[in-house]
Amino acid sequence: MVTPRQLFQKHIARTSAMPLMLDIVSANGVWLTDRDGKRYIDLIAGIGVSNCGHGHPAVVRAVEAQSRTYMHLMVYGEFVETPQVMLAQALAGHLPAHLDHCYFVNSGAEAVEGALKAAKRHTGRHEIVAFNRAYHGSTHGALSLMGDAAYRNAFRPLLPGVRLIDFNDRTALEQITNRTACVVHEVIQAEAGVILPEDEFLPSLAARCRETGALLISDEIQTGGGRTGTLFAFEDFDMTPDILLLAKSLGGGMPLGAFISSGEIMQSLAHHPPLGHMTTFGGHPVSCAAALAALQVITARDLRGEMAHKEALFRRQLNHPAIQSVDGRGLMLAVAFESGDICRKVIRRCVDLGVVTDWFLFADHKLRIAPPLVITDEEITEGCQRINKAIEQAVA
Repeated sequence: MVTPRQLFQKHIARTSAMPLMLDIVSANGVWLTDRDGKRYIDLIAGIGVSNCGHGHPAVVRAVEAQSRTYMHLMVYGEFVETPQVMLAQALAGHLPAHLDHCYFVNSGAEAVEGALKAAKRHTGRHEIVAFNRAYHGSTHGALSLMGDAAYRNAFRPLLPGVRLIDFNDRTALEQITNRTACVVHEVIQAEAGVILPEDEFLPSLAARCRETGALLISDEIQTGGGRTGTLFAFEDFDMTPDILLLAKSLGGGMPLGAFISSGEIMQSLAHHPPLGHMTTFGGHPVSCAAALAALQVITARDLRGEMAHKEALFRRQLNHPAIQSVDGRGLMLAVAFESGDICRKVIRRCVDLGVVTDWFLFADHKLRIAPPLVITDEEITEGCQRINKAIEQAVA
């Protein structure tokens, strides 16, 4: 009998030479179970997706109910679809007043692409500023902003007029000028190894954008949804974006992204030409129903208190001497080792011991800790014990 693993190897297009290839047959909360009955603690939540945990009952009920009502009806933006409008209203209720128009898409990369078009159309400018060691997606426009040449070079030519500067370098902000359409940034740099903005950097960035008329686009595709202790990470850094990007955890496990801005900026995509941005499945009603349920689950929690407490548990219990530092905030942490080689060995041993974790694209010496936000104290303790044991085996 041909196994799913064999079919994977035969028919699934590869993203790397060494996929994990775990054959998962069920998932609940923070636990994944493979075909042989082995259980794994999921400490990366599908890379920042499953903030509510796998199979949260409220999200499952919303998916079931909406799938019985209707699924796809029409391309995005033509019909009034209740799940979309209810989700847009709910998001607007948690955001500053000017962020009140949502454009729903399928993914984070699509949110980036739509936001770039809106910024160029609204400002009439073409230059884009982004940051070294940033990741915004793999489509051509998003890839053009990626702050690592090794990932870009094989796919050139990319978007012209992109300028890359260093995160946390306030002197580099002078490169934002009256030719700049937008500045795209992560509030916390994720794939760089969870790098927090230094004091006054983001307020200075926002001020420079106001000064020059450039739009500030904040990528909260990984940080949004409560992971850092606030629903949106920008709330902690004394700045607000002109356009906010969401995805990953937004859909509660279903595919969904969004770029959110003011009616004035969004209107730029609706005329000259009309239908300036289109998507068939963006804002799929089942995904929007799941997202609304997930948002309600997350906002019912004491995010700041819970995330601070759980962060402290991880920091206290990840105590092997081979750990050089634990960086980050809330349940978005990066465990640093001396080298990428050691980190890879630790990750392999973690999988053997029933822990799913990962490294970072631009910081391969760091191990990712980003579990579902519903993880319990007991599960954190068990996860840390397994990681410490994996480190001991890897460095022995």
